[in-house]
Amino acid sequence: MDSITHAVMGACISGTLLGRAHGRKAYVAGAVLATLPDLDVLIRHANPVAAMISHRSFSHSLFVLTALAAVLAWGLRRWRPAQGYGASRLFLAVWLVLVTHPLLDAFTSYGTQLFWPFKPVPTSWSSLFIIDPFYTLPLLLAGLAGLIAGATPRTLRAAHWALGISVAYVALSIGLKATIEARVHAQLAHKGVAVQAMFSTPEPFSILLWRVVARTGDDHYIEAIAGVFDNQPAELIEQPLHTSILPATPILPWLTRLQWFTGNWLRYDEIQGQLIATDLRMGLGVGYYSFRFRLAERNPDGTWRAVVPTRWPSPPALDALWTTLHRIWREAPPLPLNAWARPMEAQ
Repeated sequence: MDSITHAVMGACISGTLLGRAHGRKAYVAGAVLATLPDLDVLIRHANPVAAMISHRSFSHSLFVLTALAAVLAWGLRRWRPAQGYGASRLFLAVWLVLVTHPLLDAFTSYGTQLFWPFKPVPTSWSSLFIIDPFYTLPLLLAGLAGLIAGATPRTLRAAHWALGISVAYVALSIGLKATIEARVHAQLAHKGVAVQAMFSTPEPFSILLWRVVARTGDDHYIEAIAGVFDNQPAELIEQPLHTSILPATPILPWLTRLQWFTGNWLRYDEIQGQLIATDLRMGLGVGYYSFRFRLAERNPDGTWRAVVPTRWPSPPALDALWTTLHRIWREAPPLPLNAWARPMEAQ
């Protein structure tokens, strides 16, 4: 999630647990502490694939953050012990502020390495968009109230309500995700499409419109756009995965790492003799994916030669974003998926 959401979440948690003893300072400390895991963005990496798969790794590990919470709580008790609460309450406050950051990130589609240094596929429950004002607003209002007025009974009650609403919103997003996936799965089954795997994610800024990616058994995938308020079947478009171009490749270490990080939700294209891998999980959808990488070049003998990964551009998405936001409320006209898909192989 975005930094503002993490900061106000931390402020509300710290204010709730420590506000009576420390007032505004508890809110400020919670806001600052909750942003610490994202400082990993300051680390420089050799290439954009390395940067992508290294973000949300050690700094988002539940093991690392639990150890950090214990060290911070011990240090704070040694340096300036408070009389209004014990060490266990301080540890709980620091721990919750820290671990809710990666747990909240895990509800987005990016992928969070909750169990680093172990290497399961990064967690991506993918029921929230990375920026969702409907989720953030209650926390923001409660956090600002605590920062301005201090830890009064009214502001503490507001923080309690904001945290409760945030949990309810996440639960609602999980329910809507399951409902949309079931609807799309039934639609594809009615068409005789055998789905091997399915990934869904909300479109920008709400949980009211969803994009579903269904992998089929014939080297293709189907993207569906479905809204919570839709009365008509989901809009569908079938696209190639082009995995057939991969057997001729040598071992490409960055491709292997990218396949692990994304759970192999990748599409491959050969464009102007370049091997382009596209992460199907993030972006507005076909034609407007957030992450595309150039990983290899075609040799004269037809084999692939690994190159230092670079970003492959996608077209500007502002107009498409505006069209997608309108689609939340209006099914007609449908999104121009076929037109958006044309540049995928021609760029």
